[in-house]
Amino acid sequence: MFKEFPEIIRIPVGTWIDRFMEWVMATFGEFFDIIGSWILQFMLNLEKFFLWIPWPVLILAAGIGGWRLIGKWWAGVVIGCLLFFIGTLGLWKLAMMTLALVTGAVIISLAIGIPVGIAMAGSNLLDSILKPFLDGMQTMPSFVYLIPALMLFGLGKVPALFATIIYAVPPVIRLTNVGIREVPYNLVEAAHAFGASYWQTLFKVQLPLARPTIMVGINQTTMMALAMVVIASMIGAKGLGLEVLLAINRIEIGRGFEAGLCIVILAIVIDRLTYAMSSPKSS
Repeated sequence: MFKEFPEIIRIPVGTWIDRFMEWVMATFGEFFDIIGSWILQFMLNLEKFFLWIPWPVLILAAGIGGWRLIGKWWAGVVIGCLLFFIGTLGLWKLAMMTLALVTGAVIISLAIGIPVGIAMAGSNLLDSILKPFLDGMQTMPSFVYLIPALMLFGLGKVPALFATIIYAVPPVIRLTNVGIREVPYNLVEAAHAFGASYWQTLFKVQLPLARPTIMVGINQTTMMALAMVVIASMIGAKGLGLEVLLAINRIEIGRGFEAGLCIVILAIVIDRLTYAMSSPKSS
């Protein structure tokens, strides 16, 4: 009798979501078209910028940045050599397109995530409300994000960026919130006692002390954005992710390995640079 769950007891969540999305498309379709055109122009300009930079300049800048941030000259040499290796595989242009997508996603994620994290740190109620949504955004299968992105923006760079942002923004929100909450309360009280306003306390006390934690959040957001490049390629994002997808479709092991290796190299370089920015040495 109780071996199977009765079909009569069913909550049609999927149907409700479909109807809600239909209402959103009918009501705000033009608004999303405008937003999509703005984001597309932003992404095209960002991509043109990365493709415009001469490859020796970018490799040299990354190497010097690694040396200055990490504090070891050989770290800069290794970073430069890794990026040079991407060029030797003939995938420099695709790597720059991928880097543009990741950079755009991180910029918008930080513009959204840091203010939201600050607001959560200042309100226990908002913290309690948003945490379940952040849990859902981090645990929901990433393929699910492609469906609303396709419905709202169609195929191309814009839905890829949109899906990447949803997947990548939770870490910076969480760690901004945690970083500010971990600032000793007596320091905040002392700032108020000396007549500091809320904004002065935030920018001169809380954010500087929370900087290492926030930088870890930026690091994690960047890594998660990079992890989405292959999935984003399924809805029109070009770059290394598309190369991996084509290799899978054609069962070309070598081609897929080369593109995957380039993604790993970008991840290592970005991870080391952003992690170094959170260390006291870079302060």
